[in-house]
Amino acid sequence: STGGRWSETGLQPSAHLAVPAIFSLSKEHRFRFFCAPVDTTAREQRYMSGHYFFEYLVVVSLKKSKEGAYEPQITYQFPKRDGMVRFQKEEEEKTLKAITLFCFPEGISWAPLTEYHSETFSFVLTEIDGSRRNGYCRRLLPHGNGARPPEAFCIISRLACFGLFSKIFDEVEKRHQISMAMIYPFMQSLREAAFPAPGNTVKIKSFVPDKGTEIISLTRPLDSWLEHVDFRTLFRCLTNEEVVLVFAAAVMERRIVFIAVELSTLSQVIHAVAALLYPFTWQHTFISIVPEILIDVVMAPTPYLLGVQKRLMDQVTDQTDIGDEKSILPPKLQDEILQALRNRKEKSTVEELNSVVSEAFLPFFVKTVGHFDLYVTRNSKGQPGVFQSRAFYKTIKSKTTRHFVKKFLQTQMFDLFIQEVEQQPASPQQGIFHKKIVEYQEQKKKEKAKKRH
Repeated sequence: STGGRWSETGLQPSAHLAVPAIFSLSKEHRFRFFCAPVDTTAREQRYMSGHYFFEYLVVVSLKKSKEGAYEPQITYQFPKRDGMVRFQKEEEEKTLKAITLFCFPEGISWAPLTEYHSETFSFVLTEIDGSRRNGYCRRLLPHGNGARPPEAFCIISRLACFGLFSKIFDEVEKRHQISMAMIYPFMQSLREAAFPAPGNTVKIKSFVPDKGTEIISLTRPLDSWLEHVDFRTLFRCLTNEEVVLVFAAAVMERRIVFIAVELSTLSQVIHAVAALLYPFTWQHTFISIVPEILIDVVMAPTPYLLGVQKRLMDQVTDQTDIGDEKSILPPKLQDEILQALRNRKEKSTVEELNSVVSEAFLPFFVKTVGHFDLYVTRNSKGQPGVFQSRAFYKTIKSKTTRHFVKKFLQTQMFDLFIQEVEQQPASPQQGIFHKKIVEYQEQKKKEKAKKRH
C-alpha cells in the first residue's frame, strides 16, 4: 500500500484462516468453488445536510513511459485544491496515486485499441482511521482516430450510491464527447447541490450546446442501505444455494476471493455480498478490484473480501479443498432463506430484486440476534449500557441457532454493532432492522396467544 492508504480496519485474526474461499464468476456464469474458507450492507448512512456529492472528479489516462510501457496518470482534476499545508498535500498525493492504481488495476499491460467496451465499476479507499471513501470509475476509449489506450473518469465521494453516480457518468460522458470544457460547469453545479435524502430528488441545471439548458434529475432510492447495490449480477453469476454459501462465509468473517473477467462484475458482486450482511457492516479488508501490484494481499492471515481478475487466478491459490459453509447456518433458517429467494422472478427490476433479497436475508438476523436490546442493561445515571452476551445466547431455545449465535458474537461486525447500541440512550430504535424486529416480536406474541386458546 502507499503510506498505509489501504490499511484495513481492525485487523482481528479469525479462528479459521488457513485457506481462502474462492468463487469464480466466469463469463458463462458458471460457478466453481475452488477452496474452502477455514477462516456497500453498509450500515444505513445518515448524510449531513449540505454534504457534497463528491470530493474529486479526475481523468486518468495511460501515458507511455520511457521504457515503452503504459502508466496511468491523472490528466484532469476537479476541483483543484489550493492553499493546502504540507501534510494535506501529502495525503492528497497518496489518494491520487491510489486512484490511478484502482482505475487501472491491470498495471502496465496495455496496448493501443481501436475498440473498447465502456465499463463502470467501483472501489473503496479505506483510511487508517477506518473511514471509507467510494471510488466510481468509468473506463472508455477517448475520442480520436486509430488505435489508442482507454482512459478512466473517476469520482471520489463519501457517499455510497452506485446507480446515482452511474447516471452522473452518463452526463459526464455526453459532455466529454463535445469538449472537456463542458464537464466543468456541470460538475460545479453538482458540487453546489445538496445531497438528497432517501427517496428524494435533486435537479441540476446544465447548459449543452445545440440543446440549451437541460434539467437533470438525480433520485436517491428510498431504501438507502441498498442504494449502492444491484443484486442482479450476483444472482446471474451464482445460484441461490451458492449465494447462501457466500453469505455464510461472510457472516463468519472468512477470507473470500471472487474471480471474474470483467471489473464491473467484480465490483457489483462484492458490494452485493457486503449488503447481505445488513444491519451489520463488513469491518475487515475490502478491495472490490485488487490491483496487480497489491496481489500479495491474498496472503494476509486476516479476513477479507477481495475481487481478483481472472488472469491473476494462478497467483491467488492452487488449493482445491471444500469447506464447511453448508454447516455454518442453522438448517431451518437456511432453508427459509432459500425458500424466500425462490420468489425471485427471472426478469426482476433492481427494486423488485432488492425487495426479495432483503426479505430473504434480513429475517435471518431478526430471528437469530433480534432480541439483543433486551440484554443491554443500563443504569439511570446515563452511563453506557452493558451487553449481557452469555444470557443473550443462553435464552435461544434452538440448539443449532444457539451454536451459530455463540460464534457470531465473536465476530468484529457484531462486536462493533453492539458497542454502538451500548453507547445509545435507551430509546426506541429507528431503521428497517428495528422495524422488522418489532413486527417479528408481535407475530410471536399472536402465535403464543393462539396456542393458549
